[in-house]
Amino acid sequence: MSVIYILLCISIIVAIGFFIAFITAVKRGQFDDSYTPSVRMLFEDELVKEQPKPSIKIKKSN
Repeated sequence: MSVIYILLCISIIVAIGFFIAFITAVKRGQFDDSYTPSVRMLFEDELVKEQPKPSIKIKKSN
């Protein structure tokens, strides 16, 4: 039974270590995306729908 407590303590320590490493990497900007903004203009083209030509309306004379 004491082995379970030891393994539980070790796993909590490892989890805290990974969490601290993650927070440190986020603060240093490792996960910042510097590539996407430079190519965003290449992929933001919207499809322009052709507007129908206006039809000629004829006035009815009374």
